[in-house]
Amino acid sequence: MTKIISNNPWTRAREQIKEIASKIKLDKDLTERLLEPDRIVEVSLPLKRKNGKTEILKGYRVQHNNTLGPYKGGLRYHQQVSMDEVKALASWMTIKNAVVDVPFGGGKGGIIVNPKTLEGDELEKLTRIFTQKLYNIIGVKIDVPAPDVNTNPKIMSWIVDEYSKIAGRETLGVVTGKPLDRGGSEGRTEATGLGGVYALLTTLKKIKINYKGMTVAIQGFGNVGRYLAHFLQKEGLKVVALSDSKGCLYIPNGIPNTENVETCKEEKGVVAECYCLGSVCDLSNKKALGGKNITPKELLELPVDIIIPAALENVITEENAPKIKAKIILEMANGPTTLGADKILKKKGKIVIPDILANSGGVAGSYFEWYQNINDEKWTKEEVFKKLKEKMENATNQVLKAKEKYKVTLREAAYIVALKRIEKKFKRSN
Repeated sequence: MTKIISNNPWTRAREQIKEIASKIKLDKDLTERLLEPDRIVEVSLPLKRKNGKTEILKGYRVQHNNTLGPYKGGLRYHQQVSMDEVKALASWMTIKNAVVDVPFGGGKGGIIVNPKTLEGDELEKLTRIFTQKLYNIIGVKIDVPAPDVNTNPKIMSWIVDEYSKIAGRETLGVVTGKPLDRGGSEGRTEATGLGGVYALLTTLKKIKINYKGMTVAIQGFGNVGRYLAHFLQKEGLKVVALSDSKGCLYIPNGIPNTENVETCKEEKGVVAECYCLGSVCDLSNKKALGGKNITPKELLELPVDIIIPAALENVITEENAPKIKAKIILEMANGPTTLGADKILKKKGKIVIPDILANSGGVAGSYFEWYQNINDEKWTKEEVFKKLKEKMENATNQVLKAKEKYKVTLREAAYIVALKRIEKKFKRSN
């Protein structure tokens, strides 16, 4: 890898593109275009608060590249936003969409606000004002946002309502991640986690590893982590550790049933108390199950076959990478491995299934939702899962082929697959 001094995410994203572009002799004009976003839009959002005062908030949308199709990426509502981070996330969406072969480019955006400070219907008002301001730059064939940090299906339904009102017709395909009764897709909730399972199993089969009984530790037990745990257990892998922001559940002999843990977490709000024997989940079962006390940070250093960072970015660092015992790292969070750590893992011969492949099931699920909306179709969950399996297996096999051909890491191979796919369309269009 090229030596990169800066930890700035946008610098990192640009360097990744430049390095692979050089390796595969990518079209120079395309390379230059990928090194800057197509457009950055900032809008003022005047919100009249419950106290009668009007507060001016800032909204933004970064549209990175649309060679393959409409810009696509999440909207986040968060008080701390770095524009360089948003530009990097938008560029990674361009790459991710190309890896999984869906007809989208990359985008990212949101509002600089702590949604917890909003009262009553202020969140809905703010979302509708934001939609009005973005109306001319989003659309079914222009830019299709989705939920991200602190946004959800309800917020997406408000965007659809407001956009449709201005357009004068119902336009369900303007966003994805909607509730089922507002054009959402069956299977979208599970798609990211299940897609990661497909990427992992396809890789293990290719390198001829029998995955039955392999031990797994998952850092993060939100929407992605819970479905990962459920589907991995279903496939015969042994989930031994789960963590959330408040603690960790660790049973070296294997967690008996992760679905019981999921129910318990919803009730208690803490995964560390969910030692379940049958349907009874309590700390009193800890000894009987052989549970041990560890922190979420220590989870990544457990003596297991596979670790899955599925929560925060930059959790695998130069400090803990040398202590990682797992042979395989499945990156389900965005950017969980720092550049320095990546080099260490490569040197140690670890298999890193990168985020731009591993968690791309989410955007594949979003594509399925968008496709159903614009074609007035409604697929069953089984149909969605079947199509997701095909998408993820094809993408993973393409990345594995590029890895062998170019003798590179899976991360570098994923970039090669993505950039070649973008280049092919770029040359046809120019």
